[in-house]
Amino acid sequence: MINLINGNSNYFQFGSDLDAATQALLNRGARLTEILKPQYTPLPIEKQILVIYAAVNEFCDGMQLDKIAQFENMLLSTVKPELLESLKGSLTKEKKLEIDTFLKECALS
Repeated sequence: MINLINGNSNYFQFGSDLDAATQALLNRGARLTEILKPQYTPLPIEKQILVIYAAVNEFCDGMQLDKIAQFENMLLSTVKPELLESLKGSLTKEKKLEIDTFLKECALS
């Protein structure tokens, strides 16, 4: 639940009093909130999985909040259909490695 604490929350008021791990969780929560904002057209489940996976697994942690939507659009416009299709099944080590590699490349762009 702490992952979803909004950036406007009073929790940030005490930011200087928090340890680094807690601050990182709060920052990740702000990015998750940004990603989970309602969209006008719902995304297919595999695209939702990819975007949430990226946010939860620290691929967005260093990004500014106003760049999250741009990152999400870039992810969804460059992902290969085969990779998306593989998200419909169980997550194997090979799939995880493939997804992580793709996300690292996107995060560096």
